[in-house]
Amino acid sequence: MFHSLSHRQQGLLMIGGGALIISPDALLIKLIGLPDGEILIWRGLLTALGFVVIMIVRHGSGTLEAYRRCGGTGIGVALLFSFSTFGFVLGNQYTKGGNVLMILAGAPLIAALLSRLFLGERLPRRTWLAIWLCLLGTSLIVLDDAGAGSWVGNGFALLAATALAANFTLCRTRPGVDMSPMLTLSGLIVAAVAALYGLVGGGLALPPADSALLLVLLCLLILPLGFTLIQRGPLYLPAAEVGLLMLLEVVVGTLWVWWFLGERPAPVALMGGALVLGTLLVKGLYERRIERRLRGRGAAGGELC
Repeated sequence: MFHSLSHRQQGLLMIGGGALIISPDALLIKLIGLPDGEILIWRGLLTALGFVVIMIVRHGSGTLEAYRRCGGTGIGVALLFSFSTFGFVLGNQYTKGGNVLMILAGAPLIAALLSRLFLGERLPRRTWLAIWLCLLGTSLIVLDDAGAGSWVGNGFALLAATALAANFTLCRTRPGVDMSPMLTLSGLIVAAVAALYGLVGGGLALPPADSALLLVLLCLLILPLGFTLIQRGPLYLPAAEVGLLMLLEVVVGTLWVWWFLGERPAPVALMGGALVLGTLLVKGLYERRIERRLRGRGAAGGELC
């Protein structure tokens, strides 16, 4: 059934599904309650293991070849993904969470500019409109939590947004090559750098049982599965659209925190979430209609021939 969908529809399902899968990320980090350094180390190690398991399941005896196929571009992808992870975690440490999310919402815009500059990719006006509407919607979601914050934290958040956009843009330079295997290397980089930064002269203690269970759930299952789907997105869609669909995580992640921790969003935040979801839904339905129209014309042309 999946293969009966168009190339674009497969990409939309992959990225949207991946964003929904990773949406409990912020909630689970709150529930785990470990210091940022320890979170980064366990996150890096466990996600790397999770990505390896996924690779073996997907490729079997061809796993090593899938890694080699990524080449030098894959190393760049791994580094950029690592930068986005550090930027997100450290941004939340040094500035308000609302600032981080607001800046991250600019990732689709950055990706669109990078793709236009380096790849010559042009986006239709409806995609530009969707980017700006979703940026407005995300701003409304985090309005209560946004503020002056720290320029250091805001800088980390901007690093995360830029690295995420650059990652997807770089993937587009190798059409047809799946770069998701290199997320394994990214996990190892995150763990190694976090260990050097935070554990000099100390040791890594095992977390309490309840935190350990949530860590395994998040880092060994949820994140590897979700990010594998998302990282495959540039095989199907422009980098800006991959980033745009990832905004689903912001909206649904906010709802997770509301439902489980009782942190009720303000009415304006609910309006922002509705704007983001509505924009993505209308855009998706409109483009599906265009696809059907083009298919109809193609079928009619084939009958005439």
